[in-house]
Formats: sequence, C-alpha cells, structure tokens
Amino acid sequence: MPTSLPSSLIATALLASVRGAVAAPMSLDDYLALNGPPPTAQIAYGPAPSQYAQLFRPEGSGPFPVVVLVHGGCWTVAFGGIKQMRNVAGALVAQGIAVWNVEYRRVDEPGGGYPGTYEDMHAALDSLQQHAPQYQLDVNRIVAMGHSAGGQLVQWIAGREKLPKTSPLYRDNYLPVKNIVSLGGLADLRHEKDLIKTSCERDIAQLAGQPSATRPDIYSDTNAADLIPNGSRTVLATGELDTISPPRVAHDYAAKAVKAGDHAEVLILPGASHYDEIAATSNAWTMILPVVRGMLGMEAK
Repeated sequence: MPTSLPSSLIATALLASVRGAVAAPMSLDDYLALNGPPPTAQIAYGPAPSQYAQLFRPEGSGPFPVVVLVHGGCWTVAFGGIKQMRNVAGALVAQGIAVWNVEYRRVDEPGGGYPGTYEDMHAALDSLQQHAPQYQLDVNRIVAMGHSAGGQLVQWIAGREKLPKTSPLYRDNYLPVKNIVSLGGLADLRHEKDLIKTSCERDIAQLAGQPSATRPDIYSDTNAADLIPNGSRTVLATGELDTISPPRVAHDYAAKAVKAGDHAEVLILPGASHYDEIAATSNAWTMILPVVRGMLGMEAK
C-alpha cells in the first residue's frame, strides 16, 4: 500500500485537463440520466431495502484493488443515487479496479439520518471485508470516493478511529480506509451548516441528531473535520463552477486537515459543475482517474 501520494499526481491530473476539450457543464438532468453496466452481485448488509452494496468485479483473477463508491443526493431520495454511480463503476472496472457501490438509508427513509446513515457506512464496509476473500478483493488497497453528500460520508469514514467511545457509532473493530477522494463534498457539518441548508435544504439535526446529556456536542461523532488528524490522505476535487459545494469549501477543509497534520490536496476541475465531478464521460474524470490510480499504487497511464 503506498504511503504517500506521488508529488506529481495533481500535476498529472491538471495535464489531463489541458489535453482535453472542456464541454458545457452538466446539469442535474444530465446527472440523473447517468447509468452504467449491471453489477456482478448485489449484497445486502442489513434488512432495510436501502441496506445493500453492488459489487462490480473485473474479469480474471485477483486480488483486485477496491474503490468504495458512496453516492450523493443531498442525503435524500429525491436526487438519484446508486444508479448514477454505475457509470463511474463501469469506468473503474475497465481499469482493473473492483467497485463496492454503497446504498444507504437517507434522512427521509425509516432509520436514516443520525445514527442510521453512519451505521450503514460501518455495515457496508464490514460486508466488504467479509466478502473480500470470496471475490478476490484486496482490502489493503482501497480508496473511498464519495460525491456531494457521499463526500461527507467518506471523509467521515476516514476518521472512525477518532470517534468518542461514548458515541453509539463507536466501534472497536472496523476496516480502516485512509485514501479518500471527495467530489464536491460537504464534510464540515459544523462550519458549513448554512451552506448545507441553502444548497440541500437539510437541517443539521437531520444529519447529526439532537444533543443529549451523554452527547452534548452533535458534531463530535458526525463531523469529519472534528475527527482529524486521522492519518488520511484526501483529495478534494471540486468543479470550478460548482455552486452546491464551491471550491472555497474544498480549500477550507484541506487547510484544516493539513494544519492538523493530515495529507490533503485540492483539485479544481476546470469548467466543471457539481455533476461533472461524478460523470466518467466528462473531462473532469480524466483528472480524477489518475488520482484514484495513484492512491491505489497503480502505474500512471
């Protein structure tokens, strides 16, 4: 497993952008129309309808490096989700990378929000670890990549070791994931609550729960920015034209992470909207793919 990002990784991504023509930025309708190949298998990790993951496995013998995909959609069922992520899953499989595409309970589903959505992240990764031998998946080479709300969740995944022992989300044992790609993520719940309200119409209580005597600070176990340093390596990739999670958000989070002692870099995607970030047909993808490959220790193409 690589211990540090190659110094040329972001430069390689930027070079890919220079080589490609920048198309018109994608709209929400363009995003909702995204789809991809069917999964190799669909595996339930809980009894609720939304508690499952889709495995996309390359042909041949493994072990295969793994990308855990976590979709966005403003933490609600209204704006698509796992289906749209299949387009990126297909592109990653073509690179010889297995994909664990995670569905989860959202705030407007029974059991979603706090703590259910976070418990689903635990359970989905436990399931990945359980099924890795059967499908020849190398969980020592793993990247978690999330878009929008999914960016918040994968950044939270990286900090699970810092969860307070008093939290209902605390676990003694879990699969560590320290390579993170956050695409237009809104991970700093404490400092971005106003933006989350205007961009997604979500109240923080939906995402972080209510304070209690045993949990007076609702951000202590939900806010990724409160769970650093954690030894993670994060690339925050954001469209130049992203209005849901503007570039400022990525820069602010990266500055906090670096100050705390973690490795974080910002990759601004020229001419890209919030939706280009997760489209394998976009010019933005030519910049994101080298980052993923580099984190997995794969040779540059």
